[in-house]
Amino acid sequence: MKEKTTELLLIFTRNPEKGKVKKRLAQNIGDEAALKVYNYLLQHTVAITRPLPVEKWVYYSEALPENDIWEKDLFRKKLQQGQNLGQRMEQAFSEAFKAGFKKVVIIGSDLFDIEKEDLKMAFLTLEDHEYVVGPAQDGGYFLLGMKKPTPQLFRNKDWSTSRVLDQTLNDLEQEKLKLLPVRNDIDTFEDMRSHPELMKLID
Repeated sequence: MKEKTTELLLIFTRNPEKGKVKKRLAQNIGDEAALKVYNYLLQHTVAITRPLPVEKWVYYSEALPENDIWEKDLFRKKLQQGQNLGQRMEQAFSEAFKAGFKKVVIIGSDLFDIEKEDLKMAFLTLEDHEYVVGPAQDGGYFLLGMKKPTPQLFRNKDWSTSRVLDQTLNDLEQEKLKLLPVRNDIDTFEDMRSHPELMKLID
């Protein structure tokens, strides 16, 4: 029988619906193309997380689909709970620690720059650090990992602004923390320009 892992990856995702994903990007390329890009980014996230030897929970924004690209035998499906992103993440981490996990890492599902190595490094870092943060180029973060519930990290933050990373690091000033290399979100048409494979989707 397979030994139960104490490591958990939380993946926050939006249900891929036209007009509801990548809204800033859609202002430049339209809702149809933005959905196509989002689905491509989801596939990338599935591909890099699938082989990771940890438990994986996918938290959906709106509803739990029966069948989609997240295979049920590899990814446990859950629904985000809370009014804002902070509440939703706090609830997910709380549930994870209550379930007995010792190392918990969260990512989004639309980051093209993230690789398997980033995820492996995050869990490895938690061997001898209390926290790990992956800074995003826009002033937020693409990854957050910890070994104990830390509710203040999800409170009093200006979500979806360039201040989130600094506000989070301020909370962790006294803690044993490691930063991963900076990665870039795909939020605008400018972000897409440096990725020919994404640009091909909208030709």
